[in-house]
Amino acid sequence: MPESPSEQKGKKRRARKISDYGIRLREKQKLKFIYGVLERQFRRYFKKALSDPQNTEEVLLRLLECRLDNVVYRLGFAKTRNQARQFVNHGHILIDDKKVDIPSYNIKAGQIITLKSKSLEIPSVQESLKETKPDKLPPWLERKGPVGKVKKLPEKDDLRTDIDISLIVEYYSR
Repeated sequence: MPESPSEQKGKKRRARKISDYGIRLREKQKLKFIYGVLERQFRRYFKKALSDPQNTEEVLLRLLECRLDNVVYRLGFAKTRNQARQFVNHGHILIDDKKVDIPSYNIKAGQIITLKSKSLEIPSVQESLKETKPDKLPPWLERKGPVGKVKKLPEKDDLRTDIDISLIVEYYSR
């Protein structure tokens, strides 16, 4: 028996081809989500990267990678970037022996990131420190126990490759 028109609704949906704009937008949204950055802040990072004489793509990624919450995550003090952000917000992180509670704080080469001694009692911190081996850290970071150091700023080889940054540059260049 043939289906009535009301039963056919929704069955013949075609998969739409994503436009070039949609592809670029999706890539930008993916990067924003990974680093936990809102639109206004992301646009600010892009403008800063664009004004830099170096490669815009590389500078944008470096700015995002050098955020304090990301560095805390990369050092293995936290299991996720959201958890790292919360540790920073709650004042568990010291930079060069000064409390910093701003997740977007820009880390510079040579700075030392430390967990407060009281923070070492938190079970999730203890677990994260045990799980993350210092040999699995990015080459621009080093860690000994609850103390991490930024050896140098991340270079092109140290940055993410699963995101097509050129699409994001094209998105903002329209």
